[in-house]
Amino acid sequence: MLKGPGNRKGRNDSVDFHGKTLKNDTHASTTDPESRLFRKGKGKESKLCYMGHVLMENRNGLVVDTRLRLAAGTAEREAAAEMVQNIPGTRRVTIGADKGYDTGGFVATLRSLQATPHVARNDTNRKSAIDGRTTRHPGYEASGRIRKRIEETFGWLKTIGTLRKARYRGREKLSWYFTLAVSAYNLVRMRNLGLGVA
Repeated sequence: MLKGPGNRKGRNDSVDFHGKTLKNDTHASTTDPESRLFRKGKGKESKLCYMGHVLMENRNGLVVDTRLRLAAGTAEREAAAEMVQNIPGTRRVTIGADKGYDTGGFVATLRSLQATPHVARNDTNRKSAIDGRTTRHPGYEASGRIRKRIEETFGWLKTIGTLRKARYRGREKLSWYFTLAVSAYNLVRMRNLGLGVA
């Protein structure tokens, strides 16, 4: 439920928002004030939500890190950089991601963290930040195929993990449940792979 500016606490005034743009600075949820209006793409409607992020390892498709953040246009890239920074060890790693991560700042951040950005090129009406030094390697093409496996994780979380619609209010509780659901996904995946989980 959204409240407009000047509403009494807990009540909705008779305000006609038809044809007006809803923005986070003028509208807030009366039931979960931490949630934010976010639109996934052009022509899509804005919805109150949080954004869940996962980091998956390529070999078995297991999730190794999670974040739940407030919905924002840069939240995916910020969470990805934070999770890459928390990868233990000093070995160079490769990070696969979709076209939304193809920005100069994100690619530079990954390279500064000793990570090779295997990000899908977004060169539609713009210049891609991924150049030939990355795309010439056979690992880049393999990362492009494997990175699509992350969608299986989100599909499972939405259907089986009941995260299509938030069941808890507040970022702290929802973050806890998101991590629990991802842990359950990993257990199911390990069983299916025969990795010794009874």
